[in-house]
Order: sequence, then structure tokens, then C-alpha cells
Amino acid sequence: MAHDDEKRCVARASLRFARDGDIVGLGSGSTAAYAIRFLGERVQAGLKIVGIPTSNGTKELAASLGIPLTTFDNVPEIDVTIDGADEVDRHLSLIKGGGGALLHEKVVASASRKLVIIVDSSKEVTTLGRFPVPVEVITFAQTVVKRRVEALGASVRLRLAGDKPFLTDEGHHILDCNFGAIPDVPALARKLGDMPGIVEHGLFVRMANVVLIARGQEVVELHGDG
Repeated sequence: MAHDDEKRCVARASLRFARDGDIVGLGSGSTAAYAIRFLGERVQAGLKIVGIPTSNGTKELAASLGIPLTTFDNVPEIDVTIDGADEVDRHLSLIKGGGGALLHEKVVASASRKLVIIVDSSKEVTTLGRFPVPVEVITFAQTVVKRRVEALGASVRLRLAGDKPFLTDEGHHILDCNFGAIPDVPALARKLGDMPGIVEHGLFVRMANVVLIARGQEVVELHGDG
């Protein structure tokens, strides 16, 4: 319950980054969902924004709240994206994708002038790696990728939804790769990014401009190069 209170607190604090007239990237996950609900209240009160969602679930939530939506067919870039993370370190490197939306989340983040990450205190770590790194793969390459990631020292498990493989919004599978503490996040990100068969991975390096961390009722603001 304490972390849920922190999620609401940090979600409210993020609203100041969404201004009238903005194109806003709408993140996925439980903390981002609070921000979307609060944005919906602001829209009903007169805030003029247009959203680009990072998942089908986010799209449905935003539409139900009356937030106007668009796509990259209609806009060249996003003014600000508000999203969550599964882990964040002191360099503002992130692990994302616990909900399975890492591919769309990274596309939206890459097209954003500002990426604001909102997390509760449990997501703040000294070194990334306590949370497994999600790796989205095409099914044809799944076994090959699994072996190659294991060769990097990770234990790898196929993500399931019940007794069947979890499917992303693009119809891919996810391998949850537990590396333990990751001493060099950029180096691992490059290795995964260069591996054929991997559609995307959940390491977000030098992408976040601002990280808001709720610690009780206090919200700490960290800045990076983005």
C-alpha cells in the first residue's frame, strides 16, 4: 500500500511537464496508469493535449478517459513522454518492459523531446540487474537468442501467460534474462542490440531526461543528459 501511495504521489508530480498544446507520450504500467488518469482529469478540466500510447492497454485507458489520441502518421515528434520503469540507477539508466511494452515504449521514448520517468522508491537501485532484462524476440530466433544470452552469463526464461507464451502487442515472445548485477549497462545494451533475432531489449541507456522518485510523500527529481 505504501508503494501505491508513492505511485500516486509521483504521478501527480509529473503532470507539470505536460503543457497545453503538447503531444504527450503515454507510458505503460501501474505508475504510468495513475499519470494517465490524472491527465484525463486535466483534459476534462480543459487541458489541450494529444496522446500517443505505448501499448494497447494504455490506448484503451486513455480513450476511456477522453484523452485525444494520434499516431506517428500525423505528428513528427513528441513533446514529452511520461512513463514508468522497473529499475532506475544513479546514471538514469533503466530496465523497462516488465509489462511487455518495451518495444513501443522505446520507440516513443526515442521520438520524444523529453522523457520523464516516474517511479516509487522500490525501483531505485545502485546497480541495475535485480529485475530481469526483458528481451523481445521473433519466435524463429528464440532458441538461438536464448543460447547466446545465456553465454553472456544470464539465466533465461520464456515469459508465459498462463500455460502459453506471453505475446507482445506486435505478436512476439519475451525472454526474461536475469544477469544479476550489471556492471556495464551500456556495454550489455550494445551486445543485446547487435544480436540478430532480438527485436528490442529493456535496457534504456541515456534516454531519460528527468526521473522523479517518490520517497514517502517526497518526490526527488533527478536530471540526466537524455
